[in-house]
Formats: sequence, C-alpha cells, structure tokens
Amino acid sequence: MSSLHPVKVIVIGGGAAGFFGAITCATHHPHTQVILLEAGQQPLAKVRISGGGRCNVTHACFEPTQFVQNYPRGSKALRGAFSRFQAKNTVEWFTRHGVQLKTESDGRMFPTTDDSATIVNCLMRVAEQAGVRIKTQVAVAAISHHNSNTYPFKIQLKTGEILESDRLLLATGNNPSGYRFAQALGHTIIPPVPSLFTFNIKDQRLQDLAGVSVSSVRVKLPQAKLEQTGPLLITHWGLSGPAILKLSAWGARVLYDCGYKSPLQINWLPQEHPEQLKQQLLGLKSEFPKRLIAANCPFDLPRRLWKQLVNYIGIDEEKRWSEISNKSLNQLIQELTQGSYKITGKGVFKEEFVTCGGVNLKEVDFKTMESRCCPGLYLAGEVLDIDGITGGFNFQSAWTTAWLAGQSIGKLKDI
Repeated sequence: MSSLHPVKVIVIGGGAAGFFGAITCATHHPHTQVILLEAGQQPLAKVRISGGGRCNVTHACFEPTQFVQNYPRGSKALRGAFSRFQAKNTVEWFTRHGVQLKTESDGRMFPTTDDSATIVNCLMRVAEQAGVRIKTQVAVAAISHHNSNTYPFKIQLKTGEILESDRLLLATGNNPSGYRFAQALGHTIIPPVPSLFTFNIKDQRLQDLAGVSVSSVRVKLPQAKLEQTGPLLITHWGLSGPAILKLSAWGARVLYDCGYKSPLQINWLPQEHPEQLKQQLLGLKSEFPKRLIAANCPFDLPRRLWKQLVNYIGIDEEKRWSEISNKSLNQLIQELTQGSYKITGKGVFKEEFVTCGGVNLKEVDFKTMESRCCPGLYLAGEVLDIDGITGGFNFQSAWTTAWLAGQSIGKLKDI
C-alpha cells in the first residue's frame, strides 16, 4: 500500500453489519481511517426494533453444520464462514464488551436486560472507542470505481459532495439503493422478494379463533413439496407462528411467483398416524358412547379449534360418540391430518422485514467477503442473497459476514 496516506475505508450502511464490519476493521487495523455513512437520522434502526424491542442477537447453536440448516438461501456459502466466526464468537464478543446474553427455551439469545438499547449502546460505544467516524443523515447517490493507486472509490452524496476511499464495505441491508450500487459496480442481483411473513387465510374453521395456538402442527405447500413442523398461531387475518414463518422463508420464491395464492395443508396432529387416530376414536366411541363429540376432544388440541373442525364436517353439536358414522369418522381424521386451506395473501411479521435475494453469492469470496467483480469492494449482511428463518439467524449472518469483511478490508496489500 502506498505510504502517502493511511488506508481509507468507507462503510455504507449503519445497521448491524455496517457497525460490526467498521468496528472489526478499526480494531484490527489501526492504520485505517474508517468512516461509516448512514442515510437515516439514527443508526442501528432495525436493531432497535428487532425481537419486539429486545434484540434477538443470535441463536444458541454452536455447531456450524447444524446452524447453516436454518438458512433457505446462503447455507453453503456460510458453512465455511461460520467455521471462522459463529454464534459462540458473537456471545464472546458481546461478553467482552460488557453485554451478557441469555438463552430462552427455544434457543433464541437476548441481552439479559431484555432491551435492544443495550446492544445499540454497546455497538455505538465500541465504534467510537475504535475511532470509527459515524456520519448520520448522509445519503449516497452513486458510487464509482476507478483503477487508481490513490482512492479508487468515489462516493457521490445526494448533497453533491464527493467522498473518496481505498476500500468500500457495502452493508445496506435490503435497501434497493444498495442493490443498485452493487449492480453499478459489476454485480448480478437476484431479484429480492419478501421472506418471513404470515399467511392471510379466510376460512370458517379459523373464524373467531384469533389468539388460539397449537404447540406442534405440520404445514405443507403441496404444489412446492415444502413442509415445516412447529408451533402455529391463529390470527385475525389467518395464520402465524414459527411453523408458518419457516414455511414462508423456504417457500418465499414459490409464493411470490403464485401471487401469494396457494393451497395449504395442515396436519393438526403430526405426531399421530391416521390409523392410530382411527383406533383412538373408535375406542372413544366404545368407551364413552354417551359423551358429546363436540364437547369432548381426545387430543391435545384447543377445545375451540376442535369444536370448529367438528362443526365444519357437519357433525351436530348434540351428536354423541355412539352416533358417529364411519363416513364422519373418516372425514374427521382427514380434517385433523390433511385439512386443506387457501392462502389468499401475505402479511408481515411484527417489525421484522426480511428478504431473500440480493448480490449473487458466487460473485463474493466468502473467505474475505471481497467482491470477485470489483477489487476493494466488500459486502456484508442482507445486501447478499442470504436469509435465515426467525430466531437470531439473520443477525448471526450479519455479524459473521461483517467480521470477515472487517478482518480483510483493512489489510495492507502490495501494489
């Protein structure tokens, strides 16, 4: 590197990946000048609202080969990346900087304060201590790259001002401008579409059941041959909960292509085999013939849901187990294990907004996060075609890719 000036690094994007990359670079490479540009008034906006304001920092899974299974897109590229910086390293990093994390029963990890401000304040403090210059309300209009020994990157701001740098880290999240910048610098963009969303379903079986949850169901998109198992929540607009969110992530492109109109199959009792269900119901008919069917659910299902399903197949509320026909029995089993519903649209998942799509991963060196198309350009976070399911996985891919970028972006290179 020329001795005429220190290595000047500009980071575009003041989110989790931008901050972590800037901090890592400034900490490990004191000869760098790191400037972080954020278009908004406040940096780390998504961190502030994530996890219902608690910030789901990562997930308590410390085996990279298992961890990557939670990424519908990007798992192969992340396998090696997680061998160098994974959830365990994230926990150690925050602990080292005064933030204790706790693990909840489902594996999600949060600060013990249950307040995302703890994470925001930590990142802001460490960035400032490392000498990162943070500039807010600075919007970038265009970026150009020139083969030059001095400041090959020119960043034109919307004010008309021009900034120059040796290296550039693009960490713009799923902001369309970030995709535009990457494309201008030679990258292919996989068209971004929503991931992690709820399903809009209008169906009499779900009517007046908003707030009812089932601990384990299996949901399928039959046309796409995709399925997920987990908790499900009935909402005013349709269905949500981990099983639905996971299915929406894996089926993001398929659902986008069909305009979010698709059949959905629900097995309310995935742990039971249909033949075993039949034997249980026949046993109930024999043992408790005088009990009302609608009022006596033999399974671990919410009573209101059971009643709706029974009513849906035409079983009268006053009908007793002794009176159920074989046809009704088979219909009930069919409804419990293969109920067919219609998705009519997509909702949102709280304040989270995750997309699949972004910079083609084949165009990035995942050992360094440097672009294969534009020397000196590095990429991290959700600008890449990586997305994880809910549970701290999207933040972890941000921490990991940013750490790798930060480690590499400040290294001195021979000219």
